[in-house]
Amino acid sequence: MGQGMDYIYSADNQTILIEVRQQNIRQDVIGQYIRCRKEKGLTQAELARRAGIPRTNVTRFESGTYNPSLEMMVRIASALDMHLDIRLAEKKQK
Repeated sequence: MGQGMDYIYSADNQTILIEVRQQNIRQDVIGQYIRCRKEKGLTQAELARRAGIPRTNVTRFESGTYNPSLEMMVRIASALDMHLDIRLAEKKQK
């Protein structure tokens, strides 16, 4: 494998770059948090106050430059009057 890149292999031996899949998932999750915050009419500062975390963490998370802990994601969800639902699911066969 080249220069620290992580690869996985699908059933048909096609190489898929994990980083690309992770980035897509991250962007989707970040987008969900931003939409919920805006729908609730909260600023980043207000959300941070309610979650008990620094506003800079919320700003960095929403910009994609911060990899939050599961605890922080749960705290933000709770501050949005929501819960975090994470599941593992079987891959869909083509």
